[in-house]
Amino acid sequence: MFNIILFGPPGSGKGTQSEKLIAKYGLIHLSTGDLLRKEIAAATPLGLEAKSLMDKGQLVPDAVVVGMISSALTANPNANGFLFDGFPRTQAQAEALDKLLDLNKTAINAVLFLQVNEEELIKRLIKRAETSGRSDDANPEIQRKRQDVYKKETLPVAEYYQQFKKVVEISGEGSVDEIFDRLCTQIDSRLGK
Repeated sequence: MFNIILFGPPGSGKGTQSEKLIAKYGLIHLSTGDLLRKEIAAATPLGLEAKSLMDKGQLVPDAVVVGMISSALTANPNANGFLFDGFPRTQAQAEALDKLLDLNKTAINAVLFLQVNEEELIKRLIKRAETSGRSDDANPEIQRKRQDVYKKETLPVAEYYQQFKKVVEISGEGSVDEIFDRLCTQIDSRLGK
């Protein structure tokens, strides 16, 4: 089983590249947002708990999110691997994920870290606003605040995985295909291709 965390700041192209990597390598996409929506729609105990918290405007605790990931792992025992997108967002989540994967006799093989300079990120997000319908994407100040939150809260996840030599920095600038080729080169080298 080959497990990847696709990592990078908002606007780095994680969503675009996830789709391509999943198609090429037959990985199962684990996006916490998608998992939450699926569990809520299925009215599972975890989904009902998450919905109750979200309806009150509260964040879904790590234990609930990790529980959903555990359910996804259990439901896919013969998977080629998983691509984690949008999770983990904190070091505590990374530690919980590692424990969960260890219980399932697997691990994170690589953290593919898309590197994009901040001005490019903001340009991309503003451009995304033209098609996403999200007015907050169009505001450069909101985007700068999101980048700051990412640096303070999420960037430590890369530092955590750095100690295990799992982080691979990849330029996230250029065409979609150029970036995809760089990602594939790194994955293939770890798969022995």
